[in-house]
Amino acid sequence: MTAIIYQQQKNALQSGRAGTGTWVLEHQPKEARVADPLMGWAGSGDTERQVKLRFASLDAATAYAKANDLQYTVAPAPARVIKLQTYADNFNVGPITPR
Repeated sequence: MTAIIYQQQKNALQSGRAGTGTWVLEHQPKEARVADPLMGWAGSGDTERQVKLRFASLDAATAYAKANDLQYTVAPAPARVIKLQTYADNFNVGPITPR
């Protein structure tokens, strides 16, 4: 079994950063999803795909993976980019050319 460990990112729909420090261990899918012939929904028999384990630190997540003989990959968190701008920057239209 293989798993991926990553740091949870901020929700794009909210401004708060609560819960972004947690690390998530998620199992990789064992089989592809198949469309159900009756309803057309995508599904599979892989129940481990539904499990997401959350840990307080990267060390705790890797210790769990090692204790349960899981092959794992750690995905680094992308760097946070802060864009500083003032309210007046919304109205800058560029240089004004005289007529």
